[in-house]
Amino acid sequence: MISIGLDLGTSGIKALAVGEDQSILAEAGAPLTVSRPQDGWSEQDPADWIAAAEAAIGALQGKIDMGAVRAIGLSGQMHGATLLDASDRVLRPCMLWNDTRSHAEAAELDADPKFREITGNIVFPGFTAPKVEWVRRHEPETFKAVRKVLLPKDYLRLWLTGEHVAEMSDAAGTGWLDVAARAWSDDLLAATGLSRAQMPRLVEGSEVSGRLRPELAARWGLPDGVVVAGGGGDNAASAVGVGVVTPGTAFVSLGTSGVLFAATDGFRPDAASAVHSFCHALPGSWHQMGVILAAADAMNWFSGMLGSPAAALTADLGELRAPSRTLFLPYLGGERTPHNDAHVRASFLHLGHETDRAAMVRAVLEGVSFAIRDSRDALASTGTRFDRLIGVGGGTRSEYWLKAIATALDMPVELPVAGDFGGAFGAARLGLMAATGQGAEIATVPPIARVVAPVPELTGAFDEAHGRYRGAYAALKALG
Repeated sequence: MISIGLDLGTSGIKALAVGEDQSILAEAGAPLTVSRPQDGWSEQDPADWIAAAEAAIGALQGKIDMGAVRAIGLSGQMHGATLLDASDRVLRPCMLWNDTRSHAEAAELDADPKFREITGNIVFPGFTAPKVEWVRRHEPETFKAVRKVLLPKDYLRLWLTGEHVAEMSDAAGTGWLDVAARAWSDDLLAATGLSRAQMPRLVEGSEVSGRLRPELAARWGLPDGVVVAGGGGDNAASAVGVGVVTPGTAFVSLGTSGVLFAATDGFRPDAASAVHSFCHALPGSWHQMGVILAAADAMNWFSGMLGSPAAALTADLGELRAPSRTLFLPYLGGERTPHNDAHVRASFLHLGHETDRAAMVRAVLEGVSFAIRDSRDALASTGTRFDRLIGVGGGTRSEYWLKAIATALDMPVELPVAGDFGGAFGAARLGLMAATGQGAEIATVPPIARVVAPVPELTGAFDEAHGRYRGAYAALKALG
């Protein structure tokens, strides 16, 4: 039996085929681009997701026995507002997770006490609810035509199955879910002019959400009755992929954004901390995470400015050094945890004649590391702690960066063996659960290849630099 994990990212889509023993059999992908028509805007055309998914799944043909596929699991970027009319036609480009145009609407919704009381979270500008409220105010004719609101991966589900379905981990990031009850809140929907009829049906991530449409099965050479699992938002699916499903375990992801994700022993919200308290992708489980909007994205931005690949910039840094006076605040598009600040922008500070390219590269890596430490401290303020941290994402290819994070957090970072154990793998695991009835017991931690330890003699220097980093944000905020 084979399960395919389909992961809809911001920059591309990945299809990963996994056997019943969880061995990775094949993978394929297709790129995506982001449109930024104005400052703070970030959009994609859902038709591009379909084309990319079609290409990625089609590319698996010839690599695996398509007739052995029994399940498809879905993972995807969270928070996007995919607005459909009564014929399931897309009404406008999807506003993505890092679109901050609805900051005023988010602030107004967040000022209504029931949003934090019911969701357990701040209403961030990136969430779905304020985006739809923005459409109601600025594009009223579009809003009047809305009959369904889907998250990005759930638009893929509609294409695959014909079903309007979401699952708990992704729905928790909309601003409309009663996260404790794992159900849509009629009160919160009404506050943005919507009703439950415009929401997709909810399932757990390991449940069957529908079955593959026969015409797609025939096109790809798949058998009839392939199940499509509920799946998970990208971070919850990645947690299933790396086995972060029990309290005390966590992962740090260095992708486009940066995430510090910890499984928890229940729903323990603390909205004021700007920590996300969401449903996990497995039944009866929750998690917390701190989110920074630019991690590898910050390094990619800087490498683009210098006209040199990020890998080349970081390859020659040598051993970890104590941070210099130079600081980088990585707030290219605002920040979530712990600041909830859509207006703040990135800054280099304390540049001098002695500042060279390598010093600025180190400052970027250190700045993201300090932002992750901010998330660690925010999680700790809610009572969430962990004693095991796994590193994932493209940024973990940088040894210097890994050592900076381990030293800033004063905690070892474990790296799995070579392989893709991210969202696509977690989605494939959820597909296996849906097809076989297995549960969380199959979501084990992959074999660990090595551990990157903190550098003890530098932890004090990193503590001091992190204090300056926090002070720099306060000063930047004061300047407006």
